[in-house]
Amino acid sequence: MTTPVVSIAYHSGYGHTAVIAEAVRAGAAEAGAEVHLIKVDEITEEQWATLDGSDAIVFGSPTYMGTASGAFHVFAEATSKRWATQAWKDKLAAGFTNSASKSGDKLHTLQYFQILAAQLGMHWVNLGLLPGWNSSTGSEHDLNRLGVFTGAAAQTNADEGPEAVHKADIATAEQLGRRVAQTARVFLKGLAAA
Repeated sequence: MTTPVVSIAYHSGYGHTAVIAEAVRAGAAEAGAEVHLIKVDEITEEQWATLDGSDAIVFGSPTYMGTASGAFHVFAEATSKRWATQAWKDKLAAGFTNSASKSGDKLHTLQYFQILAAQLGMHWVNLGLLPGWNSSTGSEHDLNRLGVFTGAAAQTNADEGPEAVHKADIATAEQLGRRVAQTARVFLKGLAAA
C-alpha cells in the first residue's frame, strides 16, 4: 500500500499557528502518512519540490486583519507557477488558522485557502466534525469548540504565548491531520484502481 505524502505549508507570526501546524502533522503521521512541515516564509526550491510530490497540502496561517498573513499571501502568489502548469491539479487540500478573537474572521481565511485550492485544481477536505460547545452540556474542551466546518480553527488570547494554545484546538487540528491522511489513502487507492 502506498503511504500518502502530506505537506503542511504554513506561516506562524508568533508561534501560535506553529503549534496548530505541529498538531496537524501529528494527526497525519498517526494515521500513517509521511508528513512534511514547510514554513512558507522560508521556503526553498527543495521544499517546493516536496509540495509538488505531495498527495495532500494543508495550508495554515494566522488570521490577521480578516485574512491570511502577508507572508502566506506571498506564498500563495508564488503558486501561480503551479497554477500555470496545473502541477497541483487533483491533489487534496485542507486548511487551519488561529486568531485571538473567538471568531476573528477565521472563516474568511479558510475560505481564502479554499479558493486558492480551487484555482490550483485541488480537492478540499473539510474538518468532518460536528460542532462542540454549542449546548448546555458542551464545554470549551470539546473538539471543534469554535464550530467551524471548513477546516481547523483555533483561538489563543492575544496576550499569551504559544504555550496557551487551547488543548481542544490542538486536538481538533490533530483530527484534521488524521482526516487528511485517511482521505489521501482512500484517494490513492481509487487512483490505483482506476
